[in-house]
Amino acid sequence: MLNESFESFVNQLEVDNEEDMLSRYKRILKKLNGEFWGEESEEEHGYIVGSLGRKTAIKGTSDMDMLFVLPPELKAQYDGYEGNGQSILLQDVKKVIKKVYPRTVVRGDGQVVVVTMNGAKCEIEVCPVFERSDGAFDYPDTNNGGRWRKTDPLPELTASEVMTDESNGHFIYICRMVRAWKNHKGFKFGGLLIDTLVHNFLSDSSYEKYKSIFFESYLDLWKDLFGYLKDMNKDQAYWLALGSRQHVYNKDGAFVAKAKKAYNKLKDLTEESEDLYDNLQNVFGNKFPLPEAVTETQAIQKSFALGNARNTEEFIDDKFDGADIKYKLRIDCDVEVDGFTRKSLRAMLSKFEWLQPKKQLIFTVKENEFAELARRSKEPDYKFTVYWKVLNRGPEAIRRDMIRGQIVRDAGQGRREEKTSFQGGHVVECYVVHNNVVVAKDRIKVPIEAST
Repeated sequence: MLNESFESFVNQLEVDNEEDMLSRYKRILKKLNGEFWGEESEEEHGYIVGSLGRKTAIKGTSDMDMLFVLPPELKAQYDGYEGNGQSILLQDVKKVIKKVYPRTVVRGDGQVVVVTMNGAKCEIEVCPVFERSDGAFDYPDTNNGGRWRKTDPLPELTASEVMTDESNGHFIYICRMVRAWKNHKGFKFGGLLIDTLVHNFLSDSSYEKYKSIFFESYLDLWKDLFGYLKDMNKDQAYWLALGSRQHVYNKDGAFVAKAKKAYNKLKDLTEESEDLYDNLQNVFGNKFPLPEAVTETQAIQKSFALGNARNTEEFIDDKFDGADIKYKLRIDCDVEVDGFTRKSLRAMLSKFEWLQPKKQLIFTVKENEFAELARRSKEPDYKFTVYWKVLNRGPEAIRRDMIRGQIVRDAGQGRREEKTSFQGGHVVECYVVHNNVVVAKDRIKVPIEAST
């Protein structure tokens, strides 16, 4: 029964718009080949790399990473320009792509040309490169006057393919489930780092038994994998990527603390545990499938617990086209203490302080990495919308029929005002949505004491 839930979950994570992105990739590649190579091929001189190339991307993935290999003799031409030859290269590639998609937003973005397909709700990042003698590639970096930098993604594709074969496909399934966990919990965890650490896990002599795993043993696998991740050094600067051994940088180590929480949720569970599926959905999200008997039991229990209260909570997977968390978002809340003084809610929570009723709360976005990216860009397509969700919990919320939980659009100020009305362990979440995909997410608990 549990094995069927795991198998169903990995199946529903499969990318559902890859064929459309591939069609657009071929159109772009054909035009670039015609302009730079004099041959209109949809296959030559191009590579799909990144998570899609490694086959580890999941449904909701909004971008495709593409390499376009230029004729080697052109490199001297771009080196010979006065000023930033790398920037001129990106502009030349951009002009060619605009001939294919004249009404589509195409922009140069430091190291790639980004093609935003609003109708298809995806982006194709085209990286023009020159092949090196060692088989790697030089790509343009327009920052700080321009320079060439090295990338070597093809051995990463090979390593992924080899591990997929050795594990009978489970390497891909595991990488996809890590992404689902990351998106559900709402933290940054780069795709190449995910795939590298899962590859390292399966290559470790202590865990290589999972190369021949079946879905029946997935509960044990996830206990061990989260145990493996939680013991990582969160301050480690980088790992060596699978296959290429390029540096994969770890910016904040957030995955280590998140893995510890996931491990603690799962470590004592067995297939007979009453709270098994509750904890699996807590880790992987509400889309983790439940057996019919469990669904019926939970529905009865929830109906009994809610009484006459309405279940009004909404979920991002139902409201948007999914989540692909790639940017950092941090919210906080100013709490009115005495009418004049305000305190940070996060600071209060760090001291295990609960809130008193009838206090004014002002939730604000303190850091929005996507908004910073939009401000730095001169292009108009970095459009995003902020949404809020206020979920009330506890017996008093049920008695008053005030569970709330609707996902509502921000008024445009990056803030939301509330009041501490009644006791309960309430939650406020904030989302950044771009192209109808949640790209950043944060949450904060709002524990309110009973009135005295």
